[in-house]
Amino acid sequence: MPANGGSPTAVPPPQLRRARWSVALVFLVHGAVTGNFATRVPWIQEHTGAGAGQLGLALAFPAIGASLAMPLAGRISHRFGARTALRGLLALWTLSLVLPAVAPNLYTLCGALLVYGATAGMSDVAMNALGVEVEQRLDKPIMSGLHGMWSVGSLLGSAAGTVAAHTETDARLHLALAAGVLTVLGAVFCQGVLDLRSAPDEHPPPRFALPPKSALIIGAIGFCAVFAEGASLDWSAVYLRDVLGTSAGLAAVSTTAFTCTMAVARLAGDHVVARFGPVRTVRASGVLATVGGLLIVTAQHPAMAVAGFALIGTGIAVVVPLAFAAAGRSGPAPSQAIAGVATITYTSGLIAPSAIGSIAQATSLTSSFVLITALALGLVLGAGVLRAPERRASVSSTTFDLKGS
Repeated sequence: MPANGGSPTAVPPPQLRRARWSVALVFLVHGAVTGNFATRVPWIQEHTGAGAGQLGLALAFPAIGASLAMPLAGRISHRFGARTALRGLLALWTLSLVLPAVAPNLYTLCGALLVYGATAGMSDVAMNALGVEVEQRLDKPIMSGLHGMWSVGSLLGSAAGTVAAHTETDARLHLALAAGVLTVLGAVFCQGVLDLRSAPDEHPPPRFALPPKSALIIGAIGFCAVFAEGASLDWSAVYLRDVLGTSAGLAAVSTTAFTCTMAVARLAGDHVVARFGPVRTVRASGVLATVGGLLIVTAQHPAMAVAGFALIGTGIAVVVPLAFAAAGRSGPAPSQAIAGVATITYTSGLIAPSAIGSIAQATSLTSSFVLITALALGLVLGAGVLRAPERRASVSSTTFDLKGS
């Protein structure tokens, strides 16, 4: 049933609830791929004979591939429908998990990671677009919880990978089994998502296009959060070891504190957003992250730094989900806006670890986290761009195939 630019075709509440949980489980599968891969990077490095610098170069290729391919997600969804597009893109992403493990050298590893990142980015855009659509139809926030499910999936994938590494399972076998299981689960979970289809007279989005202005402004908020996330994940343990002189075991506690508080805050974030709205939530989150940064840079004891990283994890947790939700509301082409925000955030994650290292080399690691604190303060100042309209008046022309739902 076509909708001519007005209200979308009504979806029965039970089906809408099913769509919410289905897309949540898709987020979990997406995160599980990342978790499984991350645990086997040391094996992949040894298998390809890559040095530390060469591995760092190779690990930039997922972000490059994602940034190049994400604008294509909207066109694929337009051509095949949202459900079919997500099913196919998610399957490509889960199956690409095998590629890095079978790469025999650095050059093939870079190519494998380029494909791995491209499929990750396209499926990321597709699932976030569907998440935004479900959120708007339910008329209540769910994006933070969806990203919390991604974090849960990442933790589960990491646990599976840790067991495989501990038992010295060949990464080719481990990742092939993980890819097979996650591909099947992804296909099953995709059955329940909304099947958005473009109206016959709707023009397809461009293959490649610069992000709209609205996405650039919203993306700046996401940039601050993801920069702080990437820097904290990669440098928190190093900070405690090098600046505060802790043992490696105690240093690792900072990373655990950061990841756990971020996951919990995302899972609980929807209730906070529903009560206080996205702007006040992000402003308060920015205050928490800023206080966390101040604790880190002034820490004289490891406990202060660990608490600081935990506060940063709590403070930035809901920012990216809310940025995606705001992008989906920002104009007539939500997929293009979401792709634009995703590209900016992926770029931030790409440059954050090396930028922190460069600043630390030129000055000190403490100075690097002064920058993180300033970016956290930017969340407080820029939260207004995430303001939600009072009511969603209309959506882009779509039809919905309710078969099999």
